[in-house]
Parts: sequence; structure tokens; C-alpha cells
Amino acid sequence: MANSASGTRLGAWLELVRWHKPSGRLILLIPAGWSLWLTPNAPPAPLLVGLIVLGGLAVSAAGCIANDLWDRRIDPLVERTRNRPLADGRVGVREALALLLLALVVALTVLLVLMLGLPASGRSLCLLLALAALPPVLLYPSAKRWFGYPQLVLALCWGFAVLIPWAARTGSLAGGWPLALVWLATLLWTFGFDTVYAMADRDDDRAIGVRSSALSLGPQAPLAVAVSYGLAAAALALAAGLQGVGLQGIGLQGSGWIVWPLWLLAAFGMQREAALLRRPALPRSAYGRHFSRQVQLGGLLLLALVLGQLP
Repeated sequence: MANSASGTRLGAWLELVRWHKPSGRLILLIPAGWSLWLTPNAPPAPLLVGLIVLGGLAVSAAGCIANDLWDRRIDPLVERTRNRPLADGRVGVREALALLLLALVVALTVLLVLMLGLPASGRSLCLLLALAALPPVLLYPSAKRWFGYPQLVLALCWGFAVLIPWAARTGSLAGGWPLALVWLATLLWTFGFDTVYAMADRDDDRAIGVRSSALSLGPQAPLAVAVSYGLAAAALALAAGLQGVGLQGIGLQGSGWIVWPLWLLAAFGMQREAALLRRPALPRSAYGRHFSRQVQLGGLLLLALVLGQLP
């Protein structure tokens, strides 16, 4: 009986940090991968990749817990979220706060380890970026109450998944246009897929009076998503081109040429997914499938960058 209760409690904690839904965790790590494989000294060391993954999981967990704490009275009113652990009472507020603290401690520990190999200026920069990331991460769940485009706040949060790995790898943010473009690509892609995520909740959000880009954009939401995806793919391609990723293979010397057909496939896939949003009377499940496919397409772009760095 005790083992059963412990298993149930652990399962509720894992649901609270969304580890039972890996798509949401991967979709944060993918831009971090774009960043690491676009730095001038790519590919990154395996240890650095592992630390970034661990830190990303910890920050993602903290964001999920903060979101559910903010929304614990709203979530029971929304079909998609009414069975979350805080909403249905399987996890208490004190437990959630303790898990939030644990996630932040893990993230801080990873940050300190990352800083060990950097010069003093690089350590200060990483610490400053981590501190700057906390307010939008913790503020995002409340944005839907006062801002018509809360998905932009989430996009800014996702942008730190580019900046922190870049700083940890190079010790600075002197990345010029490649860094600016991969950051912009991440913001645009995030705004696009989170707008789609919000489309599933439009009726519930309208009824309870919370805001989203899906509601603010109205019937133009599919077009905005398509434009966001198109600009994101173009920005990432330009960043790769400026860093020379894949260009060594133009003459089919080496494996770099594979970047561009994979990029084209991913860019086309994103536009196809955006076009499907125009179909009338889509079921709620269609938006969840769209989200999962963005993980696959974003991962395909990362695979292109990784293969483009092979000799």
C-alpha cells in the first residue's frame, strides 16, 4: 500500500513538471541545440551539451510549476488543464513550492558548473543572463490576465535558451548576425507554436476572460503562424549560411550539403502544418498534434545543423 501511494505521489510530481509529455521539454532544448551548433567553435563538447540539457529540464520544470501555481484556480475551468495535479488536488501548494525551489536549485547548480570553465567576464555574463531569465519565466503565467499577446512573453523566455548556451560556449554574446538571427528564429518559432497551443483553449479562455494571441489575432491566427514559421526558417538558414554551415558541401565535398535539403523539408513541413490550421471545425486534438509535429520539425532543423558540422 505504501509503495502504491509513493508511486501515485511520484506520478503526480512528474505530471506537475510535465515529464510525462516529453514534447514540451524537447521543444525548449531544440533552440539551445541550434545555438550550440551555430557558435563559431561548434560542435560543442558532450559535457556542455549534457549540462545544457539538465539545466533546460530544470528551468522547464520550474516554469511548469510556476504556471500551475498561477493558474490553480483557472485550470479547473479549462477542459485541457482541469486534470493537472494542482487543479485536481493531487498536489498541494506547499509541495509545488518545494518542487519549484528544488528545480531552481538544480538550475543554479548547473549554471555554476558551466561557469567554472569560463573567464571572469564570461561567468558574470552567464549569471546575469540566468537572473534576467527568471522574471519572464515566472511572469509568463500571469501575462494572460493583462496582455493580449502572452505568447510573446513566452517567446522572450525561449530566447534565453539561445543566449545562455551561446555565452556558456563562447564566454560572450559577441556573435554578430548569426547569434541575432538564431535568437530571432527562436522567438518567431515559439510565438507560432504557442499561438497554436492557445487555439485549443479559445472557447474556455473567452469564457473565463483570459487573453491569448489566438484570441487577439482571431481568424488571422493561421496566417500569423505561417508567417512566423516562414521567417523563423529563413532566419535560421541565414544564420547557418553566415557561419558557413553546409557551405563546405556545395561542391559535394564532405557531408555539409545535407543541411539544405533537410532545411527545405522542415520549412515546407512547417508551412504545411500552418495551412492545416485553416480547416474548419478542427478538433482540439489537432492542435496537440501540431505541437508535437513542431518538435519533429524543429528537431529536423537541429539534425541539419549537426550533420552540417561533420567533416
